Amino acid sequence: MTPEERELLQRSVKLAEDNNAMLRSIVRSMRTARIMNTIYWVFIIGSAVGAYYLIQPYIDALIGAYGGFKGNVDNGIGAYLDLFK
Repeated sequence: MTPEERELLQRSVKLAEDNNAMLRSIVRSMRTARIMNTIYWVFIIGSAVGAYYLIQPYIDALIGAYGGFKGNVDNGIGAYLDLFK
């Protein structure tokens, strides 16, 4: 093997090692980004579920109050219509 060929081979090996290091870094950063993205969405969805769990009694109370109000309005309208019969 001539000295020029050996030098080209060494440069090629060095370039391959540099490329391998860069590719490993890219893969590592992509993996980290994927994990962080998953944690982000788990936090967002978990917060929404937790918020619903915390305000569910208030929502149930509002629905009950609306049902009672609707019943009173229906009774009032029924009584008003009965006046004209």
